[in-house]
Amino acid sequence: MAKKAATKRKVKKKAKKLTSVPCAFCQGTGKDPFRLLSPMAACGVCGGTGQVEVEEPYVPCAFCRGTGIHHRSRLTCTACMGKGVIAIKKPVESCPTCHGLGRDPRNELDLPCTTCLGAGVVSI
Repeated sequence: MAKKAATKRKVKKKAKKLTSVPCAFCQGTGKDPFRLLSPMAACGVCGGTGQVEVEEPYVPCAFCRGTGIHHRSRLTCTACMGKGVIAIKKPVESCPTCHGLGRDPRNELDLPCTTCLGAGVVSI
């Protein structure tokens, strides 16, 4: 039996435009803000550079309010992973579930909104 020739489709991927922004978790210092290991320990988010790469366009993280730190803890924000911003697809509108807060008001566990994933906005 003859093998059928596999047809290859070329899929054009849109190049992601990345930009550097100051690391929200360490506030651009490159050092661990809580000095858990030592005063000289590098930031776990930016690796000590003080900058993080993010995809454009982006909005400040509504869940942590752009701090990169999970509310009432020393952990990185679970919505933005400590970067302080979240990539979005334009156009956007305020999240119908959390009304832009990034937190689901029906959830008592203080987790990011499941509709907008903590961004506070959704694509329309």
